[in-house]
Amino acid sequence: MIGITSIGAYVPTWRLDKGAIARQFRGEKAVANFDEDAITMAVAAGMSALDDAIRKEIGALYFACASSPYREKTAATLIGYAIDLPREIRAVDIAHSTRGGTAAILAAMDSVKAGSAKKAMVIASDMRRAKPNSNHEPNFGDGAASLVIGDTDVAVSILDSYSVSNEMMDMWKGESEDYVRSWETRFYISMGYMNTVGEAIRGLMKKTGLKPQDIAKAVIYSPDGRSVAGLAQSVGLNPKTQLQDDLFMQMGNTGTPYCLQLLAAAMENVKPGDNILLASYGNGADAILLQATDNIAKLRNKDLMRRLLESKKQVPDYVTYLRWRGHLDSAPQHVRPTPIVSAADLWRVQEGVTPFHGQKCTECGHIEWPPQRVCTKCQALDKSEPVRLSDKRARLFTHSKDMITDQFDIPMIYSVINFEGGGRMITTITDKDVKEIHNGMDLEMTYRRKFCTEGHTMYMWKAMPIRLK
Repeated sequence: MIGITSIGAYVPTWRLDKGAIARQFRGEKAVANFDEDAITMAVAAGMSALDDAIRKEIGALYFACASSPYREKTAATLIGYAIDLPREIRAVDIAHSTRGGTAAILAAMDSVKAGSAKKAMVIASDMRRAKPNSNHEPNFGDGAASLVIGDTDVAVSILDSYSVSNEMMDMWKGESEDYVRSWETRFYISMGYMNTVGEAIRGLMKKTGLKPQDIAKAVIYSPDGRSVAGLAQSVGLNPKTQLQDDLFMQMGNTGTPYCLQLLAAAMENVKPGDNILLASYGNGADAILLQATDNIAKLRNKDLMRRLLESKKQVPDYVTYLRWRGHLDSAPQHVRPTPIVSAADLWRVQEGVTPFHGQKCTECGHIEWPPQRVCTKCQALDKSEPVRLSDKRARLFTHSKDMITDQFDIPMIYSVINFEGGGRMITTITDKDVKEIHNGMDLEMTYRRKFCTEGHTMYMWKAMPIRLK
């Protein structure tokens, strides 16, 4: 039996009221902060599905994304390093399609089935840019999701699948373009989405011999928050009783991770023996039949999506959103030289930067960051072992507010934090309400963008108030 053994998800803290875009729109969409992108959200989702035991067994990582910051560079290697997976993994990017999440699941299943990986991890993430005032702007949300696929302790088994490839120019983004384009809405909904996903679902039912009434929960990609109900009816499903809430009014369509996020949300109410239909769309469709096992009660993060959706802050206004997305140029209040990153220097110190390893002295037990050869407490030389700090909580020791340096993070909170168990770091605090910042508050770590220069995005670990208590 091969299937899902662990699940994770990420929805950004920030929400934009769609009415801020235009008064006729209702609901809200999830918006990545100015220092987030598809890679940082992938790291957050991946970390939520892992513990030390799972991490050691991962043999492959499949990263699905239609909005990677890099057009040439494997993002999966960076993500795998940041979440501290073993070096001996197969790291693969699956790009350019919102169907990539389910394609990654099927690839992960095949690798476990073939024995090339004991467990395989799937992470899907997207932060697609929509042109202001376009039909896509109120629809596109940001987010990420992750799954671990294995053949032991399976909570949701993968029974069968059916795929359809369909070549048509419905939605696309050119090589030199920043925004997603699409043909006329009725065309890509009726001739693309409705026909193709319907064909995949009917094909899966015919292949497995299942009838619509045998499906306990249908998790189906929703392009606009409306068409999915009609699609469900067209294949014999009851939208009111069988269709998973598409969460369109709470977070929008998040692209590649959308189906996986909906699947994570469905886990909260799934019972052993329930058949689950998972269907995606993007130049074709994948329909996957899943079934909950007796281990479903032990599945971690069953309520994670609900808690993430409930934990939110509002983007102050539409102009702030446009600036975060790079749609509006704004001069910094204080002009600084453009930072330059030395690839060689970063390579030398990357263990302390990307997987965020500190060191623990084997002589006196002192923990410190960044790693260095000499213990600052007992002066022992080259007698230390790495310790991961990315999943450690911390406490704010002291802080200051900078009102002029950064053009987005105003005020920027410079902080000195102390980690549980030992270790100290100087960093900034993100995803914050300035009124709630106080010395002694509890914090957690989050992987974020620092800056981008010459196409190279520099990432670092920042602190943030604990989001899910």
